[in-house]
Amino acid sequence: MTATLAAVLWDMDGTLIDSEPIWIAQQFVLAEQHGATWSTEQGLALVGADMHDTARAMQAVGVDLDSVELVATLERAVIDSLRETVLWRPGARELLSALRQRGIPCAIATTSSHEMAELVASAAPDGAISVVVGSEDVTRTKPSPEPYLRAAELLGVRIEQCVAVEDSPNGLASAVASGAATVAVPNDAVLPEAGAFTTWPTLAGRTVADLAALLG
Repeated sequence: MTATLAAVLWDMDGTLIDSEPIWIAQQFVLAEQHGATWSTEQGLALVGADMHDTARAMQAVGVDLDSVELVATLERAVIDSLRETVLWRPGARELLSALRQRGIPCAIATTSSHEMAELVASAAPDGAISVVVGSEDVTRTKPSPEPYLRAAELLGVRIEQCVAVEDSPNGLASAVASGAATVAVPNDAVLPEAGAFTTWPTLAGRTVADLAALLG
């Protein structure tokens, strides 16, 4: 018997929105400003990582900023870009609308800032995303399960009745450890071939029933 779907918990960058290219582009800009060398491969390796891991990686190649300033500079540049346009991943906005129509709440659980997640939530179909958990809202970010557990807590639902949607190895580890049924939707990051999750090539064409079936 399939359990009742209480909520859907979404990763943001690369899952809901196509923001990873923006992050990597801004990493290149920051590296160039400091006379450092950066590569697309280095950027892709940081998909789903804690922002302070990104800071350490960029400092290691010669970006002469402390971690707090480096993270703030990168995030401000990405936020400014998202204020102009939010590029949704295929099927994401449609699935959010369908969940809203069925009265199933959604949350964002992200390693990016609360401010950035709120911006994306406000661009989603009206009322579709009711809870946001950003990096500063938890004591441990992904791959810790805390972001997903916190999102479920704020929604007032049991994590075992939630589906989490992810696109990165750290995110998958976080979601699986939380106890949520987990679906991987590959994007830029290289994901494990197998694990305690289901892989969908895309969200396009997926339905609320497909999400609920993951709890079976």
